[in-house]
Amino acid sequence: MPLSDTAIRSAKPTEKARKLADEKGLYLLIQPHGAKLWRQKYRFDGKERLLAHGAYPEVSLKDARRLRDEARALLARGVDPSENRKAQKAATSDRAANSFEAVCREWLESRRSTVEPAQHLKTLAHMEKNVFPWLGGKAIADISAADVLAVLRRIDARGARFTAHRVRSEISRAFRYAVATGRAERDPCPDLRGAIPPAKTEHMPAITTPKEVADLLRAIDAFRGTFVVRCALLLAPLLFVRPGELRKAEWSDFELDKGEWRYLVTKTKTDHLVPLASQAVAILRELHALTGARRYVFPGRDPQKTMSDAAVNAALRRMGYDTKTEITGHGFRAMARTILHEELHIKPEVIEHQLAHKVPDALGAAYNRTKFLKERRAMMQTWADYLDALKAGADVIPLRSGAA
Repeated sequence: MPLSDTAIRSAKPTEKARKLADEKGLYLLIQPHGAKLWRQKYRFDGKERLLAHGAYPEVSLKDARRLRDEARALLARGVDPSENRKAQKAATSDRAANSFEAVCREWLESRRSTVEPAQHLKTLAHMEKNVFPWLGGKAIADISAADVLAVLRRIDARGARFTAHRVRSEISRAFRYAVATGRAERDPCPDLRGAIPPAKTEHMPAITTPKEVADLLRAIDAFRGTFVVRCALLLAPLLFVRPGELRKAEWSDFELDKGEWRYLVTKTKTDHLVPLASQAVAILRELHALTGARRYVFPGRDPQKTMSDAAVNAALRRMGYDTKTEITGHGFRAMARTILHEELHIKPEVIEHQLAHKVPDALGAAYNRTKFLKERRAMMQTWADYLDALKAGADVIPLRSGAA
């Protein structure tokens, strides 16, 4: 007799497992502990085999019969249902391993040791927020240019056009990794060039007039935060290096007696030399008494780590400056570039070298750390003296320096 839901619900477990037969090889196995499991007996290549169809009531009687009939249809075509199920599971597992999210995370991990931790985390955040919810579960080989475009337009629609372009670049690199590792045939992102309008470049806010610079320098002098952050603020306009380079400065890279700081510029992968004006050396010597026994010039609360990348901007905000419209830690570079050229008449190529910009010269040679070194030493001292004069309220009359 075929089974009924009533008979299944009322069936009680016994000391030994027992079977309640349905039709065409399907039966319910009732375990001593009460579990009710669907099983199907069949023969393939002359051998008796068993196929599991789940547990009751999660799999109803109707569903169990449907699964039984699907298995019988495979048998009629000469396919072993058990082997077919294993193949489907393997395909599902393989598809999961080759999903966009799996491949992208693998790519991010593969390059983790070669990029800054902040860059790794930023790219991962872009993916988790903007891409994985829509493309993460798809097999990377099945993703089309239209799929990627839908993601980019969603980002652009919320007013984040620059992020949309950045995400397209990151998706493209993940695809190139997939191609290199045999998980995709091609990168669809080049097909989308021009699909999202160009992003307008937004420059970091900076103070570039002598009067405003004088006010800022006096505000820094009056800053009452921690000594480490105060020293970073005092050095930022004198050195005008990238904020991350200042924050991660290590004592082993300084030769205070020679007035030099040498380090590797992470953005351009070039060695850089910063001549130190006497004012900068004085600040560093004072700070050395506090942090000189440690690795980092500007340690954070954990002395094994640097101070926070938000510390300088937070200090500027405490001083009353808007870091979105007036000045940021990065803005000291634009301040120096503008005033050194417009007020002190320093040659642009000397300034660009001190900024560690990769600007080829007339012979095509890229930046090298010792070029214009004599002029740069003179420029850095002239710049420090100029800032002191501004801070003191002097009416500074620009003179052509030896770096002109």
